[in-house]
Amino acid sequence: MFENLYKSDIVIFGGHGDLSFRKLIPALYHLANDGYIDLNSRIILISRTKMNDDKNKALVKEKLKFFLNKDFCEEKYSKFENLINYCYINFTENDTFVNLKNILDNSLNEDRVFYLSTSSDFYGDICKLLTTHNLIKVSSRVVLEKPIGKDLKSSKLINNKVLEYFNEDKIYRIDHYLGKDTVQNLLALRFSNQMFVPLWDANNIDHIQITLSESVGVESRWEFYNEYGAMRDMVQNHLMQLVCLLAMERPYSLDANAVRDEKVKVLNSLRNIDEKDIANHTIRAQYTKGYIDGKEVSGYLEDGGNQSDTETFVSLKLFIDNFRWSNTPFYIRTGKRMANKNSEIVIQFKSVPHSIFDSYIMPNKLIISFSPDESITLNLMHKIPGLDEKMKLQEVNLELNPPRNVIRKNEAYERLLLDVIRANPTLFMRLDEVERAWKWTDNIINAWKNNMTPMQDYKAGSMGPSSIYAMMAKDGRNWHEC
Repeated sequence: MFENLYKSDIVIFGGHGDLSFRKLIPALYHLANDGYIDLNSRIILISRTKMNDDKNKALVKEKLKFFLNKDFCEEKYSKFENLINYCYINFTENDTFVNLKNILDNSLNEDRVFYLSTSSDFYGDICKLLTTHNLIKVSSRVVLEKPIGKDLKSSKLINNKVLEYFNEDKIYRIDHYLGKDTVQNLLALRFSNQMFVPLWDANNIDHIQITLSESVGVESRWEFYNEYGAMRDMVQNHLMQLVCLLAMERPYSLDANAVRDEKVKVLNSLRNIDEKDIANHTIRAQYTKGYIDGKEVSGYLEDGGNQSDTETFVSLKLFIDNFRWSNTPFYIRTGKRMANKNSEIVIQFKSVPHSIFDSYIMPNKLIISFSPDESITLNLMHKIPGLDEKMKLQEVNLELNPPRNVIRKNEAYERLLLDVIRANPTLFMRLDEVERAWKWTDNIINAWKNNMTPMQDYKAGSMGPSSIYAMMAKDGRNWHEC
């Protein structure tokens, strides 16, 4: 592990933002202390608040101690602290970029990563000013946080602006779900186990469910969230990426473009939800006050404003029109203030065509959970031990998890940041992926603007509005409750 250290200047715009303190800096702390990042690398935190280096390091230490908790180590931090630099920049003021130029011009590191953890509205201006001050080298890479725009039109404008200064192969559009080990394990599960290869299609799978539920509300992000909602914030990226990994064909290799080519094919095969199906195949809702963990919590409108048509919950029934998945429904749901925090995929196989047993035979299910705990479980039917005259069956769980002998589980951002430093784009979204996903979701968003699917509500602490159960019941199916 310590033989191939990566040396780079990592510049984080929005370095004092919530994402930086919660995820990016802790991930870099672990990468440095686990021997992946050379200690001659530099982490340059860009902020619009004027502060000297000592105060910046004190703030970073305070935040790391809070977010890492028991994983924080004074000895390790003393080494990591030497990587930290501070730089004041106002993103839209040309002259302030001289501060960054002075730091980078004195660097011995040839490799540069620019991480834009800001509003996507600033991406074009930042890239332009980096170019103006000759800060972009041939090997430099830029990381773009989602969401990139609010629809296809705005996304194209932002991406095209960035493309004026960076080639497509140097742009890393990040989706942190793709950094989770269990999500990546979908490829290993599907394509390295012969038992699943012939079963992974419409002939054997009845339907697929994906649930991404959060127990928290919008908290202090109300103004930001109110501009985006669950469709733009979760469906257009996280859920679409999961659908792609579940439905894609086997790539010819794990080469970045080979994998992403297959994902684009899935997005191109997504059936548009026509106006006649919008009301039956899409559900949108806002949470109202309710109870979570026995405590009363406020509703969405109480959290931020008296009036809003922004959805905090989405459920969709979608189809992929290709040979493998013809007429196999994918049911997805995601929302805030739900009963629990859970990210789960359920692949339900078809029932056996004819049973020789008196007992009811439950359809086999493959359940893949990646939050809060990572696990893979296969539900099978099994004989109940005993001397009964007739054979009785029960459902049993077969755990498919590797031995849990890992001291510390790597976070998603560790993998993704390391891949950026390694210049490996496999787990990042290519431009055509982003645009195709926006095109599909825009169709639904525009129908909602015309109120073709009325806004519903659901109580905080529930798993969404009751209509999601009716949507499944019409098809003779049920949600797998988390």
